[in-house]
Order: sequence, then C-alpha cells, then structure tokens
Amino acid sequence: MKYLSFFRMRFAVGLQYRIAALAGAVTQFAWGFMEIMIFKAFYRADASSFPMSFQAAVSYVWLQQAFLALFAAWMMENEIFDTIVSGNVAYELCRPVGIYDMWFARNIAGRLSRAVLRCFPILAIAVFLPEPYGIAPPASPACFALFLLTAALGLLMTVSFCMLVYVLSFFTISPVGLQMIFTSMTDFFAGALIPLPFFPAKLQTVMELLPFAAMQNVPLRIYSGSMSGHEMQKAVFLQIFWLIVVTAAGKTLCHAAQKRVTVQGG
Repeated sequence: MKYLSFFRMRFAVGLQYRIAALAGAVTQFAWGFMEIMIFKAFYRADASSFPMSFQAAVSYVWLQQAFLALFAAWMMENEIFDTIVSGNVAYELCRPVGIYDMWFARNIAGRLSRAVLRCFPILAIAVFLPEPYGIAPPASPACFALFLLTAALGLLMTVSFCMLVYVLSFFTISPVGLQMIFTSMTDFFAGALIPLPFFPAKLQTVMELLPFAAMQNVPLRIYSGSMSGHEMQKAVFLQIFWLIVVTAAGKTLCHAAQKRVTVQGG
C-alpha cells in the first residue's frame, strides 16, 4: 500500500501540468506529421520494396507519438539524479521503504500521467485524418488486446531500464555520460528512430533479441499488424524474459550500491 501511495501522489502531481502537456502534444503531432511525410517520399519511389505497408507505418508513427511518455527512455527524472549526486539520497534511504520499489512506482506514475494528458489529443486528430495519413484501426480485436498487454509490458520494461541507469549512477561521479549512452542505444535499437522491420534482415533478427526491442517495438508493430502469430508469441516471451532479467539486475545493483554508498558533507 505504501508504494501505491507514492504512485497516487506522483500521478496527481503529473496531471497538474496540463498546459505543458498540451504544448508537448502539439510538438509531437508536428513531429509525427513530419515523419509521415518523410516515409511518404520513400514509399512514393517504390512502395513494394518496404517490409510494412504505408498505412502500417503511419499507424506506428501516430502510436509512437501518442504514447511517447510511456516508451521514451530519455524521459528520466532529473530529480532522482540530483538526489544521488547531491547526497540527498541519504534521506530516501532513511525511509522504511525499498528505494528501488519507491522510485519504480514514481516513474510509472509520472509516465502514465504524461501519457494520459498527451495521448488523447493526438489520437483524436489522427483518427479523423484522411486515409492513408490517419491511424488505422487495429488489425483485429485479438491484436488490440495483445497490444494493450504488450504496451503494459513495454512500459514496465522501459521503467526497469531507466531504473538500471539510476542505480548505475551510484557508481559514477556524474550520470550525464550514462544517460547519453543508454538513451542513444535505446532510441536506435528499440525502433524509436526507424521501425525495426526497415533494417536488414540479419541485423533485424539480432535487434529483436535485445532487451531494447521489448519496449515500444513490440506493441506498436502488433497494433499495426506487421507481426505474424509466431512472431507475436516470441516477442511477448522475450518481453517477459527481459523484464525479469533487467529488474533483477537493477535490484541486485541497488542492494550493492546501498551497502557502499558514502555521503559526505554536513
């Protein structure tokens, strides 16, 4: 219940920034439209050579922008990094709660609150855009149900990954380098810049086995119908597998960090 309280408080705080969310939604809509125009230019040259239909690629882009707050690894909490660097984490360690679980609950709440405020305006506009520039309905009711499941797993995976970066910050002087390296890797390998089906087949096979693909790549491709039944089963299995591995690694490192943390000053 105590972690649920942290979740509720953080979620309520996040819902207060409505104007910032609206500005973010406008920015994401403009960015999404720009991406679609770039895809359109390539598809106009030779649509038959691409692994996804143009409509599937458009749906991928709109869902990516609508749920950016859920899956963007670079949306980390600077407040946590500042707490670690300044030494104020000592106050967090004095609380009768697990610091990993507390930060995990806070991160999920913060991402959900931002996503709730931003996704509806983007989706409301994308639904009514003329074909093929609008978001298409899910490939099937089963795909939509699986999309919801994998989106939840993708959110948990993204937060677990960010938690790993927070914990590793205990072992560094500055977390800036960690943020730059890990977020750049995630954007590339998770399909945030280019959907994974557009990569060469051999490289795509390797990328789909990495933990980054368990974030936004899986739910967005399932919704657009660019995965077969066998591929979806394999993707869900990998999501669960990597979620367990990354969370276990984060908790283990967090436990080790708490044993050796040193806070200097008065």
